[in-house]
Amino acid sequence: MSHSLYVSHLTLRDFRNHAVLDLALDSRPVCLFGANGAGKTNILEALTMLAPGRGLRSAGITDLGRSDADPLRVQPWAVSARVSQDGEETMIGVGAERTPEGGVKRIARRDGAPATSADLAAAARMTWLTPAMDRLWSGAAGDRRRFFDRLTLARAPEHGTAAAQYERAMRERQRLLADRVTDDSWLSGLEREMAAHGAAIAAARVETLARLQQAIDARPEGAFPKALLAIEGLLEARFQRGAASADVEEDFAELLRDVRPRDAGAGRALDGPHRSDLLATHAAKNMPADQCSTGEQKALLVGLSLAQARALASDPGAGASLILIDEAAAHLDAVRRAALFDELLANDGQAWLTGTDRNLFEAFGARAQMFEVHDGAVHAA
Repeated sequence: MSHSLYVSHLTLRDFRNHAVLDLALDSRPVCLFGANGAGKTNILEALTMLAPGRGLRSAGITDLGRSDADPLRVQPWAVSARVSQDGEETMIGVGAERTPEGGVKRIARRDGAPATSADLAAAARMTWLTPAMDRLWSGAAGDRRRFFDRLTLARAPEHGTAAAQYERAMRERQRLLADRVTDDSWLSGLEREMAAHGAAIAAARVETLARLQQAIDARPEGAFPKALLAIEGLLEARFQRGAASADVEEDFAELLRDVRPRDAGAGRALDGPHRSDLLATHAAKNMPADQCSTGEQKALLVGLSLAQARALASDPGAGASLILIDEAAAHLDAVRRAALFDELLANDGQAWLTGTDRNLFEAFGARAQMFEVHDGAVHAA
């Protein structure tokens, strides 16, 4: 089928192990195959640099330059994509360029003009899965929280700004507490900032959770089990009980004021949306996700990502999204793999997949475009 959102051209310059890459594409899924270390994941990472945040490896901009460049010099790099959505095309790009001081700075552009992360996100929303996420449900709460915040960010780009401002205010408050500064007006101002941004973070998460669960419930029964999702957090619980945002803000600010001695002793804030956790239950088995097998955990995660794409497509403020799956065959048998491909073909956004062997993608037939990756070079197969 023809997808309403797809990358029609991708260009990399000095990114990871790709000195130069120019890919002209149609709207079909993109399958990248080749040996481990060939550079397949680097291409997916390059795409995720066009989304808010630091990409699928959370790398800093100085770590992304071509690896065989002069190690004594910071290597500039660039990623650009022509994106087609509902027949309209836009050019987006990010990169690192040298500063007069010898460092590098991140640049972002959309149609030739400077762009914010939100501008880029609006042009190409995306969701990605990597092998490192296969044990998301049994891993650290922070990993689940970051995963869910990326889902929220795809729907509400302002979520990233609220999170950054909350973190800044929280760090400054903790610095004052550590230095034993007792100026109430200074601390209260920071706590009001934390409360305002924290309430915005929690409200956005609750809204995302509701839309996502609705999309999960609407999916037909199939190869990917349905999940029952819950978010565990102080402020999120208040919103789910129907509290008004002003009340959540006021009560959180008051709590932060009351627990200053405790947080000073702990060396960190012990309450707030930075402590929240995403929980999932395998609906058919009524079993917590962290107690499921590795294959079931991966299947739950895939099902959730497919539901996220549906939720975004039905959201008037969002739209179709790209789905990127690194090592798509990991923990998926042939039946689930074929079911995944069928669902990706039905999605409104283009899919990008990697694997070590072309045969892993044989269920696509001619419905996908195949590329072999070898030592940073890409050839149509």
